[in-house]
Amino acid sequence: MIKHLRLKAYGKINLALDVLGRRADGYHEVRMIMQTVGLHDRIDLYVTQEPGIKIETNLFYLPDNEQNLAHKAARLLMEEFGIRQGLSIHLRKFIPVSAGMAGGSTDAASVLFGVNKMFGLGLSTGELMERGVTLGADIPYCLMRGTALSEGIGEKLSPLPPMPQCQVLIAKPGISVSTKVVYESLDAMKLAPSDHPDIDGMIDAIRSQNLREVAGRFGNVLELVTGERYPAISRIEQVMRDYGALGAMMSGSGPTVFGLFANPRAAQAAYEDLRFGKASELAKQVYLTNFFNVKRNGQDMA
Repeated sequence: MIKHLRLKAYGKINLALDVLGRRADGYHEVRMIMQTVGLHDRIDLYVTQEPGIKIETNLFYLPDNEQNLAHKAARLLMEEFGIRQGLSIHLRKFIPVSAGMAGGSTDAASVLFGVNKMFGLGLSTGELMERGVTLGADIPYCLMRGTALSEGIGEKLSPLPPMPQCQVLIAKPGISVSTKVVYESLDAMKLAPSDHPDIDGMIDAIRSQNLREVAGRFGNVLELVTGERYPAISRIEQVMRDYGALGAMMSGSGPTVFGLFANPRAAQAAYEDLRFGKASELAKQVYLTNFFNVKRNGQDMA
């Protein structure tokens, strides 16, 4: 048994996001291109002799009880396999919260991976994904990571070739968005064919390793809702484009915006303006990172 495990829970962005409709069970059918980025939370897991699950975070407003998705992930496996020892979860958040970057889902995915490894449960990644989707639609992808086509409610995943490396600028305005409300608002809208992103065209661009063409095919149907309500989103995108971003778009249901840069100096200049300069009024959190591309064989979250 492993007594202590340190993990990195990586965030994601959506290079493209389309919603195909609402199902009878209330979930939405989606088609998305998912991409892991280098920005990550840090998780330390400790086995304790005292039964039960305890969780500590560095953010006072996050739940530190069974309402936390990481807590739910640990409990799911520990109850299933009758684990008698306890678990202490130390979570240090860096991925923006309620920001369209799957921060809670990636923490839960890392805990599933960690509990499986620490207690020698022997579950495959696929078996962890089957359990994870019962907690959240993004969790299977967060276990898989890399570049992938996501379909169904997000649980049907098809690996794609790794994205060509570049600088990824991430900026979150000081607002929070309810994913549920965004989807409900989209349901009430009548969308034109041009509102839907060209997912197949982006897949072709990824396979051809054409970063500029990938950026040219950005599209997120949820931005029709969130972007309309929060003008800061389009203003941040424009700042990134003004500094030379190949493309800029909102991730997930928002409000986080990301831009792709082929020129490191341009990316740094945009970062400094959004972080410290005249554009800093637009964004509360700003990060400069890159893509996190995984090897499909024997990948590890540690």
